[in-house]
This record gives sequence, structure tokens and C-alpha cells, in this order.
Amino acid sequence: MIRAVTALLYLAERRIEEAIARGEFDDLPGAGRPLELDDVDPLLPEELRLAYRILKNAGFSPAEVDETGERAKARKKLALLATSPSLRAPRWRA
Repeated sequence: MIRAVTALLYLAERRIEEAIARGEFDDLPGAGRPLELDDVDPLLPEELRLAYRILKNAGFSPAEVDETGERAKARKKLALLATSPSLRAPRWRA
């Protein structure tokens, strides 16, 4: 079992190296620019952020990370309340 996994890892590394040598990764979007790592919820535990980012980039993000879900709608409403003076609660004078 271990030999099969090792052989598979070796084969994958060889194929990646060959693709790099052929220049197949040269025109990827965002090449040469730093990664934008702010797209994942900062409240998410750090050990899960990379996994959730990979799922999100592949189009399979969990519902709690999905920006089209209820959580995103609630965040947008809160941001609107925080920036719009007419929507804030009135201050009462004593």
C-alpha cells in the first residue's frame, strides 16, 4: 500500500514538472501576483481556511462559507446599517 502511494506521488510530481517545463502553467489567472487570502471568513478556524478556500474555488463551498447564502445577506445588511445614518437607531437624550 505504501509503495503504491509513493509511486503515485512520484508520478504526480513528474507530470507536474513536465507540465511546468512545457509552460502549461505560465498563463494562469493571477500569475505573478500575491494570493488574496481575505475571501474566507475570519471567524473560521485557521486550520479549516485552506480547505474551505479550495472547495470555494472549485465551486463546492459549504453553505456556511458560501457568499450567496443567508450569512452573506446578513453581513450586507449589517454593513448597510453601520454606514447609513438614516437607518441607525435614534439616540435618546436623558
